[in-house]
Amino acid sequence: MLEIAADLVGPVRRGIEFVAATVTSVAGSAPRQPGSSPVVDADGTVLGDVSGGCVDARLPRHV
Repeated sequence: MLEIAADLVGPVRRGIEFVAATVTSVAGSAPRQPGSSPVVDADGTVLGDVSGGCVDARLPRHV
């Protein structure tokens, strides 16, 4: 989450709603470890990632 914190300042100031998804555990090899948190805003824009693509595409695209 810290790596996208600066990118969230503008949307927060503009009152854009968003949700965060957080990796809570992994099994086997994983590109991101527990604690990784992308966010999806009300327009479906995703900031951050949990997988480099394959899982991120399955994140809900609406708040």
